[in-house]
Amino acid sequence: MEVTAARRSFLCDIGFWADRTALHEAASHGRTLQLKQLIESGASVNMVTVDNITPLHEACIKAHPNCARLLLEAGAQVDVRTIHGSTPLCHACASGSLECAKLLLEYGANVNPSLTALTASPLHEACIQGAKVNSVRFHEIALHHAARVDMEDMVELLMEFGANAYASDNLGKKPVDYTAPGSTTYTCLMFYESNPLSLQQLCRITVRTMLGTRASEVIGHLDVSHRILNYLQYCDHPASLQSDA
Repeated sequence: MEVTAARRSFLCDIGFWADRTALHEAASHGRTLQLKQLIESGASVNMVTVDNITPLHEACIKAHPNCARLLLEAGAQVDVRTIHGSTPLCHACASGSLECAKLLLEYGANVNPSLTALTASPLHEACIQGAKVNSVRFHEIALHHAARVDMEDMVELLMEFGANAYASDNLGKKPVDYTAPGSTTYTCLMFYESNPLSLQQLCRITVRTMLGTRASEVIGHLDVSHRILNYLQYCDHPASLQSDA
């Protein structure tokens, strides 16, 4: 698809804005081969439309983790926002794609992004999967919405990456207050509220905070055992742990 206009974006510093490009189309439709060819031919993975939508946003809103991985490996900015304040993680949560969400988090996506005047739908807004939420509730985090729609898997994923179980919204409610007592999501949140994070979780969060998007690459090149690598990374393989013990 021909680019009909391009100039420096006034919304962010990651690249240029233009009409939707072939890269946007390939990412949106899950065309991994075409996307790979475009990237190899030199197409910018950080090209944004006039609404500040990147190919990574497109891949995540349509739940195409393979496309998202290609873009991230090629240098796509993980926390870039649309003109309305949505990050790729916001779109991944909105589409219900745990694969995209986990991938973005592995590349350093911010679980608790700062709020701006344009942030009507930040990362946490996406977890509602289409349900209407009062737009003036700017002080909620992803965990509130994951709890409200009973997404236990998303709750666990967000907590694993450092989400705050004690965060209060503008109504003074914590995420657990939006769950049904006795539900698995309620039990999950109560567990996290009642038990401090493990040393392993604290180590992982600290490493991600310090290294950001370079965390996976840096950790992967450490000259340490598989047991230590698995301890620091967000993946656990019991078999490899046992073989290293």
